Amino acid sequence: MGILGLTGFVEERGAFFTELRVRDTKLVIDGSSLYHRLCFASAVDFRRGGDYGPFAATVRAFFASLRACRVAPFVVLDGGRGPEDRKLPTLRGRAAERLRAAHGLSRGEGGCLVPLLSREAFLQALGRLGVPFVQCLAEADREIAGLANRWGCPVLSLDSDFCAFDLAGGYCPLSHFQWQSVAAGEGPRGCYVPARCFAVEKFCRHFGRLDKSLLPLFAVLNGNDYVEAAALEAFFCKAGKRGKHGRLQGLLSWLAQFAEPGEAVDGVLKYLKKHQREGMRELLCTAMEDYAPSDVNLEDFFQKGRYECEAARKSGLPRWVLDALAKGKLAPFISDALMLRSTFLHVQVENMQRPSAHSTALPIRQVIYGLLLKVPQNTEAASPSKQTKEPPVVCEFDRLHKTLKKTFVQAASLPTDFCDDHFPLDKLTEVPRSCRQMLLLETLGVKMSFLESIPSHLQLPVAVTCYWIRCSEPKVKLHQLKALLLTIVSGELHSITNDPDPTLGRAEDDSVAYNEFLKWKEDKLQNNDFDLDAAHSFCQWQCCLQMGLYLNQLLCTPLSEPDLSRLYNGTLVHRLYQELKSTPSVENLFSSSPRMTQLYQVLLNTVESTVSPDFFQKMTKTKSESCKKKKASSKKKKAIRCAVPETQHLCNVNRFASLGMDD
Repeated sequence: MGILGLTGFVEERGAFFTELRVRDTKLVIDGSSLYHRLCFASAVDFRRGGDYGPFAATVRAFFASLRACRVAPFVVLDGGRGPEDRKLPTLRGRAAERLRAAHGLSRGEGGCLVPLLSREAFLQALGRLGVPFVQCLAEADREIAGLANRWGCPVLSLDSDFCAFDLAGGYCPLSHFQWQSVAAGEGPRGCYVPARCFAVEKFCRHFGRLDKSLLPLFAVLNGNDYVEAAALEAFFCKAGKRGKHGRLQGLLSWLAQFAEPGEAVDGVLKYLKKHQREGMRELLCTAMEDYAPSDVNLEDFFQKGRYECEAARKSGLPRWVLDALAKGKLAPFISDALMLRSTFLHVQVENMQRPSAHSTALPIRQVIYGLLLKVPQNTEAASPSKQTKEPPVVCEFDRLHKTLKKTFVQAASLPTDFCDDHFPLDKLTEVPRSCRQMLLLETLGVKMSFLESIPSHLQLPVAVTCYWIRCSEPKVKLHQLKALLLTIVSGELHSITNDPDPTLGRAEDDSVAYNEFLKWKEDKLQNNDFDLDAAHSFCQWQCCLQMGLYLNQLLCTPLSEPDLSRLYNGTLVHRLYQELKSTPSVENLFSSSPRMTQLYQVLLNTVESTVSPDFFQKMTKTKSESCKKKKASSKKKKAIRCAVPETQHLCNVNRFASLGMDD
């Protein structure tokens, strides 16, 4: 993210910053930078799939600091890859880096990895806090700069690209924004957040008479997310210097001789062969436009709930889809699948010898693709040559062992009693709620009658858990299921104890149970045992939940959306799993609270009722029984491994999924 090497260069020379007291102002925040920063600030363990409760608490604390200093935040988030998909090579590189980090963490090495549902948990936290936010259609840098200039306020980010923008209120790096150390202040103006602002004038003076209008060209030439520096190697052989940051300093010193960007571009092209020059000129000029603040008026969105954007008009997406994307009610995954027919599936800390954890959720994704890309049939306008019965195909980037792999997946054929041709994507909001709910639940293989005893806000995660139990390979162990359900119950107990519903009140026994749970947690969470196969199974559950959330959102939420901060705590679920193996009585952790005990039993009974009575018994054979069968089946297993690619593991509960796949 950002301009190659610039952050390190600027950080080493503190002279390029000015001190800033942030208070009594609007603040435009780069949402993508912020949730990454807060995620890393709140996490103590990156191997166990994320602790969304502590993450949400850190988000609350951050915005509480801003509120105390009378700072009005406006969060702007990146959307999808955009219709031109210009950053694909960069995104593939980042996915490969993430895969290497995940592999290192799975082996007990250090590193950081953003948990799978962090973005969704962040948006939920913003919504609960009432913090205004917007999700752009593609990368948000230009829109962030445009909005900040409209208001004359600072930009808060951790992206060195903002050093090259002409920003009226300046760029504040998150690394120098001391929100956890709010200063009391003196006089009537009160407290403030100590911060530092990038001083573009000081930076330019350091390189002689460098005009700041040349900074976009510097960013492009030095190498950013769109232009690889290797393409200009011949130029750098002449303009660069040796030593640390030599290339960067040599480039800036060289640019200082020019008065404006056009003249400097001509100077660059002289170093290239004649047949390369016009192509490179076009590439550089196009790339420099990425540093011009956008004229899209995001202020309209924060005032009226909608804004106009040329890219959105050209996209051809239905109006309700564009509105839902802007409000964060649909994920960038959806716009990428719809506009590019291509998606990235983010790796977690999983067992790299097994198929990707995302393979479990493939049938859910195929239904999403079917809804997005449904080809109208039997239309008079379509010529016979254009009519096809082949379902659309989406390209997925996912891991195969320790490498990034591209796989082509067919969209599901949807049931005719649901869509037929009367409900294309632009009319999806008009489908009766009962039909939308039916498609969601049948995709997950659950009937609504099974969920009626479940609190409404837990119906979707329970349906996803039923799907996970039946579709995961290897099979989910009973202790893993119980650990997950106990974690969900702990989230409910935390909620009613700390933020009770006034209509229900708080029972004394709930408080007793909660205090006992906190004591147990304090005693037990110090254990650092890590079971990679259990981690893989919980990763599969998160993949299923993510796609269950996306399908529910696309169907306009026929089921309530669960609060992720109460739903999953990776550190806790792993600890409970370890304890249940050695101390089964941990299942009675909430016995002091009849309400929580009943909730746990209802959740467990509901999930178990969707599989055969002996489902879990089959997995607890004695060691001798499994050894007897092991030798007899070894040849057969080898044959199966050779004949069936790993990517073909699919769950058969979804009667809509077209399971063929082109590789």
